[in-house]
Amino acid sequence: MRKRLEVTKARYGELCEALSDPDVVNDLARYTSLSKEKANLEPATLKYQQYLRHEQDVKDAIEMENGDDPELAEFAKSTRKEAENSMEALEEELQQLLLPKDPNDDKNIIVEIRGAVGGDEANLFAGDLFHMYTHYAEKQGWKIKILDVSPGAAGGYSSVSFLVKGENVYSKLKFESGAHRVQRVPKTEASGRIHTSTATVLVMPEAKEVDVQINPNDLKIDTYHSQGAGGQNVNKTESAVRITHLPTGLVVACQTEKAQLQNKEIAMQMIRAKVFSFYQEQEDAKRASERKLKVGTGERSEKIRTYNYPQNRVTDHRIGFTVNQLDRIIEGDLDPVLEALIHYDQQQKLLEEQKKAL
Repeated sequence: MRKRLEVTKARYGELCEALSDPDVVNDLARYTSLSKEKANLEPATLKYQQYLRHEQDVKDAIEMENGDDPELAEFAKSTRKEAENSMEALEEELQQLLLPKDPNDDKNIIVEIRGAVGGDEANLFAGDLFHMYTHYAEKQGWKIKILDVSPGAAGGYSSVSFLVKGENVYSKLKFESGAHRVQRVPKTEASGRIHTSTATVLVMPEAKEVDVQINPNDLKIDTYHSQGAGGQNVNKTESAVRITHLPTGLVVACQTEKAQLQNKEIAMQMIRAKVFSFYQEQEDAKRASERKLKVGTGERSEKIRTYNYPQNRVTDHRIGFTVNQLDRIIEGDLDPVLEALIHYDQQQKLLEEQKKAL
């Protein structure tokens, strides 16, 4: 670990020097690339510099302990103990900072939520999940753009897709993919009986054209009239766009904009993300050992979480985490759940790294 930290510190120093070079400052592409690399190395470098300062404090304290002044030796002993405790805490932080980083962590995401099992109640729950994620995004200072929406007949959504833009969006929400289950008394239930319904969530890193190559001949593009709730025509032109990626069978649709060209651009953005995620999942499946490190596979059929309204309880089944704060979580206070998932994933990766080192 020390060798890796020394290499990281040296590279960080090189980047700081390079970023002050006028030639680099005037080259926007290179400056942006080096700035991004510096930002990635900075947390580990700064922590390591703290560690080195405490390490020097320990060496200095040991010298004073061996001196002739009893009072100074006692003070040095206390100082050494504090420094050693700080070093121990920093070692744990440094181990986590050196873990392999998901290359998608700093990307924006496209989220697709669909009502699944439970009819109207499932669509209402899909609407609640959309509310939860949009409120969480607002609290993080992220921006939301709705890409496609199909309202449910009784409210909520049969499906809704949206883009989330901001800092480290994927790193915080990547474990949300899967089947979310709700247990509550539906508004339409006269007898007060608790129903169980589900909605699926799919979180995909936004993919640029450089991330995934799509042959235009592999796409089937259809246009149709935009539809609103209840089947009402929103406009009289074929502005809505549906794109099918023939090799994978993946389908996306967009009708949020009035112009067909704008809907097509959004649909292309969505299909790129879906195709990118599809092939990424295939690669993950090949690396079975790496797959085990993930909190969940992200498959729609995987029940990842239950929201129990009568008991105000949220349970994430993948890590056995339960919290009685459903009312706060559904309003966007997701940090307790997300932090537990991220911590669990880091611990699993750390164990795997330790096994490799043995």
